[in-house]
Amino acid sequence: MGNNKVVRPDGRPAGQFELLSQRRFLPFFVTQFFGAFNDNVFKNALIILIAFQGAQLIDADADLLINISAALFILPFFLFSATAGQWIDKYEKSRSIRVIKLIEVLIMLIAGYAFIQGYISILIALLFLMGTQSTFFGPAKYSYIPQHLKTSELVEGNAWVQMGTFVAILIGTILGGVLIAQEQGRHYVAFAIVCFAVMGYFSSRFIPVTPSLNAELKINWNFFSETYRNIKFLKSNRVVFLSILGVSWFWFLGATYLVQLPNYTKTTLGGNEQVVTFLLTLFTLGIGVGSMLCNWLSGKKVEIGLVPFGSIGLTLFGIDLFFSQPDTAPAVIMGLNEFLSNGHLRLVADVVLIGFFGGLYIVPLMSLVQQRSEQDHMSRVIAGNNIINALMMVLSAVVAIAVLSSGYSIAQLFLLVAIFNAVVAIYIYSLVPEFFMRFLVWLLIHSVYHVKVRELEKIPDDGPAVLVCNHVSYVDALIIAGCIRRPVRFVMYHKIYNLPLLHFIFKTAKAIPIAGKYEDEALLKQAFDDIDQALADGDLVCIFPEGKLTADGELNTFRDGVEKIIARTAVPVIPMALQGLWGSAFSRQRSNIFYRLFKGFKSSIGLVVGDSVAAQQVSASDLQARVQVLRDEVGW
Repeated sequence: MGNNKVVRPDGRPAGQFELLSQRRFLPFFVTQFFGAFNDNVFKNALIILIAFQGAQLIDADADLLINISAALFILPFFLFSATAGQWIDKYEKSRSIRVIKLIEVLIMLIAGYAFIQGYISILIALLFLMGTQSTFFGPAKYSYIPQHLKTSELVEGNAWVQMGTFVAILIGTILGGVLIAQEQGRHYVAFAIVCFAVMGYFSSRFIPVTPSLNAELKINWNFFSETYRNIKFLKSNRVVFLSILGVSWFWFLGATYLVQLPNYTKTTLGGNEQVVTFLLTLFTLGIGVGSMLCNWLSGKKVEIGLVPFGSIGLTLFGIDLFFSQPDTAPAVIMGLNEFLSNGHLRLVADVVLIGFFGGLYIVPLMSLVQQRSEQDHMSRVIAGNNIINALMMVLSAVVAIAVLSSGYSIAQLFLLVAIFNAVVAIYIYSLVPEFFMRFLVWLLIHSVYHVKVRELEKIPDDGPAVLVCNHVSYVDALIIAGCIRRPVRFVMYHKIYNLPLLHFIFKTAKAIPIAGKYEDEALLKQAFDDIDQALADGDLVCIFPEGKLTADGELNTFRDGVEKIIARTAVPVIPMALQGLWGSAFSRQRSNIFYRLFKGFKSSIGLVVGDSVAAQQVSASDLQARVQVLRDEVGW
């Protein structure tokens, strides 16, 4: 997938950091980073203030105040998410974001005064306002991305946002703890949160105009009825709804690990605060690396095949985290150097890899939600996602309390959620087998072949078209499906469609089986009807006009089926050619099978896309000539 790249206007390939140099993304990224960062400076400083100085500043139980604080911050996500989604959908987004950030500045000015004076009650109450501000910013953040980024950039954009969010959470949490621990800590925190809020507002001034896609929307201010309607709407798009459940499950896991790691480090590993910070840092960096690697592994397209890969890693290394714990907790609390010298590298690797596979899991899911949702309803979809996320985070706390209060250890809790993850994954993939199908395709093109793609941008991001390609091997459809950013409906000979093992993949991908007129006329007629319907639905349909695999590596004569398809439904036709597959284990070359297996493993193959042909110019012979030229091109 190495050549499937986004290019700059001057034709040069775009690098991994390209988005961060562009106004359409950088100010937005900086704004959302400072938002998450400042929230966590405030929250952790307040929690430590309550824990260590609460008795002097307010007459109340510290544990009770901390739990009330957590509840007040998350409560607005339940109450106002549905309203926030409507508001963001209705109005121009850059202005809405500036209003939200300006409100943050006002909240932080009040919070700064309350920190200096030690007014803990006011600070706790302000958490509700901060949660409300975050509730409105979330839909703006994730609905902004698909309006300014191309489909081929969605994964990269979400990877940056996901990485930035977790890094902001980590650094903000650490800085809040460091500042409040100083002699004049409350003054330092007050100054910091106001400065960071102002910086976030300043960066928001440079976010480009983002027009409303539903300016006529009438806002329903009854948040109970709107929340119900929002969830009901999410369920109308099955893939999006199940993807959101997958995203929310990630937040269940993330909340469990982030909340329990500090106490696990102290009670099970015998580590001090340095060890806690070290493990949290590694967990967060793991998520960041996994998120950014998604963009490369997916070839800059929404590759949901990475989701099962991520869930497998989350389960395996979550289970191994249980088995890598020490047999007995050390009698003396250890610092970081002593902890590392005591042979905890396996456990450290587990923490990093749980974060890493979490990044591989979450980024494609969020990108899929943005890609498959109706754009004029995007903010409300994200609002519904936030509601379910909040529910799952609360559920993670409830489960943790129930498990730990029953006498089980934190390590056993980690084992339980890892097993839960496997059960949830199997359930979701059984409901939407497209995830597992894409995973198998991804494995094929990353373990057996090294695929180089050229001119992929000639395939439109939306709208119907017919793709025609030469037919070299039994896995042609899988390779093409793994390279093209959009779902493709393949028309294939029914005997290949029904091959053992591959049948599951073809059926899940909604391939259209076809037969010859004298072989099964009813199946032939049904195939043409299915093709008509797929094109009417705006899908891509791919056919192999040769009608059979090549027996000698050369093109067979293109049949006139493509002309009949276009005569029934006039859409553009895009020629493509596969290169380098002849002689592989999946082709029909008559040579030693072991030689072909060896030749096929990690061999380089190419997929070249040609210029679109208008419907009125389509002929089988012309398309064959175009595919021949593409197949013979050098340079793959």
